[in-house]
Amino acid sequence: MARRREQVLDAAVGVLGGEGARRLTYQAVDAAAGVPSGTTSNYFRNRAALIDGIVDHLQAWERRDWEEFARQADPADVPELADTVTRFLRYATGPGRARTAARFALYLEASARPELRAPLTRGRQAVAGWGSEWMRRFGSPTPQRHCELLLDYLDGVAFHQVAFPAADFDPGPGVSELLTRLLGSPAEPPAEL
Repeated sequence: MARRREQVLDAAVGVLGGEGARRLTYQAVDAAAGVPSGTTSNYFRNRAALIDGIVDHLQAWERRDWEEFARQADPADVPELADTVTRFLRYATGPGRARTAARFALYLEASARPELRAPLTRGRQAVAGWGSEWMRRFGSPTPQRHCELLLDYLDGVAFHQVAFPAADFDPGPGVSELLTRLLGSPAEPPAEL
């Protein structure tokens, strides 16, 4: 039962990220999941419940992704952190593109549908919470502010790459500059922004 629900949510993210919010219907999700008609509506009685499920599913995925990438970075090495964040950004706009596009589709839909703002805000706050802890471990004097700046920057770069894919996409220099300004390097204090 739990596996089938995950299958439906995976398909819903794929539909939303690949085809947009207007195509997110029970029928489209059932077809994408390869499940009998009516399965999605059995798990999610209305569109709001489906959106909440997608938000929670995306948040869990993003946390696992971030934790995996964060394990690869040495907390004393800002250049290594920049490399790790760059790899994450490439992943989010490459193999993880559908998830990233689904999140952006939800953000855009929330501008016209205020009821979506609460679950999206909840998801963003959760990401900022564990992201701030991550920044603190890397020596940030203001981890919450630095996390918000980093997340806003990553969202902007990812949005641009998802909307206007560039074959020679290289977010590394910008990520490195931002993190060096936020956190400094072991040999220098952080610069003021």
